[in-house]
Amino acid sequence: MLRVAVVEDEPSVLAQMEGFLARYEAERGTPLEVAAFRDGSELLADYRPVYDIILLDIEMPQVDGMAAAEQIRRTDQNVVIVFITNMAQYAIQGYSVGALDFVLKPVDYYTFSVKLDRAARLVDRRAASQLVLTLPGGAVRLDTRQIYYVEIQDRRLHYHTDQGEYVLRGSMKEAESQLGDRHFVRCNYWYLVNLYHVTEVRRDVAVVAGHELEISRRNRAAFMTALTNYVGGGA
Repeated sequence: MLRVAVVEDEPSVLAQMEGFLARYEAERGTPLEVAAFRDGSELLADYRPVYDIILLDIEMPQVDGMAAAEQIRRTDQNVVIVFITNMAQYAIQGYSVGALDFVLKPVDYYTFSVKLDRAARLVDRRAASQLVLTLPGGAVRLDTRQIYYVEIQDRRLHYHTDQGEYVLRGSMKEAESQLGDRHFVRCNYWYLVNLYHVTEVRRDVAVVAGHELEISRRNRAAFMTALTNYVGGGA
């Protein structure tokens, strides 16, 4: 299932987008869950990273699409954004917020379906490497490459990432079951390391995104084997 948000202040265009999505769902056989918003402010109210694709109008009266996208990117780096606009020059600005594409108004179904196909393919590619963390105050969706390492302290998992640190209740066994097949390996009892971010190993220390983590005697052989296979495999 694809979760799609449509943000459009013109009722006729919004109805058209919803009709296009219904047709796309029927033709492609891809289940869609669609949420409609009339302004960027509605989308941002209590925003959570639950959408796969956002079809985002740029010119809106309260919070325009570009401003909305900038705020979304502070908490959601992975949602696929496609701008809907009648001004092609906005496409250049779209790159600053990681927009995949843009659709020019007036929108025709063929162009719309091609753009949505492209967005859906990107969602599929990302899905295998994404993780949703359920936090006390909400949820955050991360690409696993954004995670440097996971630390366990007092029955709490600390996810150290390029977006900061996220803390939630859990066990290292649970973290391993989610990340073990994505090149995460324990270097000791307390740390589960993303091999992608290992830049150096010095005796009993692994340097992970600038952080020095101890490699225990018990875990050293398995850790070094996994690291050698990872580097040799070019994953």
